[in-house]
Amino acid sequence: MNTRMQVRLWLWQRVSAAVLGPLVLIHLGTIIYAVHAGLSAAAILGRLHDNAWFGGFYALFVLACAAHVPVGMARIAEEWLAWRGAKAMLLGGAFGLLVLVAGLRAVYGVVL
Repeated sequence: MNTRMQVRLWLWQRVSAAVLGPLVLIHLGTIIYAVHAGLSAAAILGRLHDNAWFGGFYALFVLACAAHVPVGMARIAEEWLAWRGAKAMLLGGAFGLLVLVAGLRAVYGVVL
C-alpha cells in the first residue's frame, strides 16, 4: 500500500474517532441515566419507538463505527496475522460492512 493511501486511511480513522468520542460519552451517559432511573427494558423501548432523534443519533453512531472499524481491523490483521495489502483490507472491509448492516438493522428494529 502506498504512502498516500496510508495517510488517507490514518486520517479517515482519526476523523471517525473524533465523531465517535462524543457519541460514546452520550451513549454511556444515557445508559447510566436509564440504570439509575430504574427503567425497565420495556420502558426504554417504549421511549425509543418512533423517536427520530434516537434513530438519527444511533444511525450516525453506526456510520462512524462502520468507517472506523475497517482501518483498525486491517491493522490488526497486519500485526497479528501478518496479512498484507488487499487481504488485510478485505478483512477490515468485511467487518465494517458487518457493523454497518447489523447496526442499522438494530436501529431500524428499535425505532420503527
